[in-house]
Amino acid sequence: MPLTPPAWLLLWLSLLLSSVCPALKTAAQASASTGALNVLLIIVDDLRPSLGCYGDKIVRSPNIDQLAAHSLLFQNAFAQQAVCAPSRVSFLTGRRPDTTRLYDFNSYWRSHSGNFSTIPQYFKENGYVTMSVGKVFHPGISSNYSDDSPYSWSFLPYHPSSEKYENTKTCRGQDGELHANLLCPVDVKDVPEGTLPDIQSTEEAIRLLEKMKTLSSPFFLAIGYHKPHIPFRYPKEFQKLYPLENITLAPDPQVPGGLPPVAYNPWMDIRQREDVKALNISVPYGPIPVDFQKIRQSYFASVSYLDTQVGHLLGALDDLELANRTIIAFMSDHGWSLGEHGEWAKYSNFDVTTRVPLMFYVPGKTAPLPEAGQKLFPYRDPFDLASQWMAPGRQSWDLVELMSLFPTLAGLAGLQVPPRCPIPSFHIELCREGQSLLNHFRFHDWEEDPHLHGNPHESVAYSQYPRPADSPQWNSDKPSLKDIKIMGYSIRTIDYRYTVWVGFNPDEFLANFTDIHAGELYFVDSDPLQDHNVYNDSQHREFLQSLIP
Repeated sequence: MPLTPPAWLLLWLSLLLSSVCPALKTAAQASASTGALNVLLIIVDDLRPSLGCYGDKIVRSPNIDQLAAHSLLFQNAFAQQAVCAPSRVSFLTGRRPDTTRLYDFNSYWRSHSGNFSTIPQYFKENGYVTMSVGKVFHPGISSNYSDDSPYSWSFLPYHPSSEKYENTKTCRGQDGELHANLLCPVDVKDVPEGTLPDIQSTEEAIRLLEKMKTLSSPFFLAIGYHKPHIPFRYPKEFQKLYPLENITLAPDPQVPGGLPPVAYNPWMDIRQREDVKALNISVPYGPIPVDFQKIRQSYFASVSYLDTQVGHLLGALDDLELANRTIIAFMSDHGWSLGEHGEWAKYSNFDVTTRVPLMFYVPGKTAPLPEAGQKLFPYRDPFDLASQWMAPGRQSWDLVELMSLFPTLAGLAGLQVPPRCPIPSFHIELCREGQSLLNHFRFHDWEEDPHLHGNPHESVAYSQYPRPADSPQWNSDKPSLKDIKIMGYSIRTIDYRYTVWVGFNPDEFLANFTDIHAGELYFVDSDPLQDHNVYNDSQHREFLQSLIP
């Protein structure tokens, strides 16, 4: 008998987490003498953990690394679906895609599944001034063409005016003409309006911080940065940080032999860019030529450009003396493949697309309160090669999910943590399916081992991805709801990633776990890049049987 995906997830969760204690109660209550803590939520688009603070030896990200030095950083954080709108609606409501019923870009959860509260809405209802800058919700139908206004925001969200040029012909090609390319380093003074969206978003966020400095109400400011989302349209000087001769290919650039066709994403959006289209690459498995894999250079350059914007924003927070009373959460909506498994973009269940950066700075909790005149976040220039690398502060290796953002931010700010959702919960406006991470913030003293205790073997993260067919086709990356025939459910533990692709009825929102189309099993210790699928190996049958409730 078909099970609804939430029920299946609950069964697996109870099996694998039976020894995990319930989430602890609120860890940080706002003191009556100091007032409520503000919240600055920084959401980045398509950022994998290619950052210095996550051990990347190539990428220069000194400002984000500096934030990590004062934060609790989660090494194993995972998105619930590796595509923008479903992921953002999931973590902003604290519910899984199977509850929001958003797997594509074409529905608004309040009218499609349930009138679920969001993180900013909850803060707004608790006396906060809530503000949105840039890409927080995914624009369009999935946020009711309004970024979920007026529910989530105290006033209309801000979108940079130069955003409309992102996918237009603004990239100067070798022929001297303008093109709509994937690779688009620009001279900022020559682009329309003489600016870029993320620069405008930073300027607007700083303006709002200056305004909030003069008011007594606590604020919740969310800023969504576009880069490193494609096209890679960034100031061209950032290319200098990454000479092509220093850029290597992915360690596993070939499509793995044991990869089920249903698991492969053919990166169709990249193929539509003029410079990639000119390569005449065969669909679906035709590889990008080695000499064009400078895509990696532009991705890294985009990350460093993003880092400067984060640096200017946090520097302003410092200058306004708000760092001592503002929680900062930094995250990405999902990762991005840079040639691993012969894939580019997101649209899969692999670690490279589901694992994301996630860190929290909590004044007086993850770092001592700054003294008068002390700067926690002075701007750091990524072009200053002599600049000293800053190691992360506290780190947790437990596997966590982005759905945990809602209860964690609420608890850190001193608000009541929303209750766990019943099953089903479509009729419940305020509840959460994610676990609170507040127990990770219970530090005994500043000298305690920064690699937090806990038992990663007891933690687990789920993700899922829809497909229209068993083999890659033109809409495999982003199928509309009506075209979804298969759903890939994936469980990631500290030891393995297990994915099962099952039949899915989009009319009933039902997955049929007796209708298995394909499976994947990768053991992390022996196969960290997830290249050797042992799902069909007879020696692992007993192990797989133990995973089925």
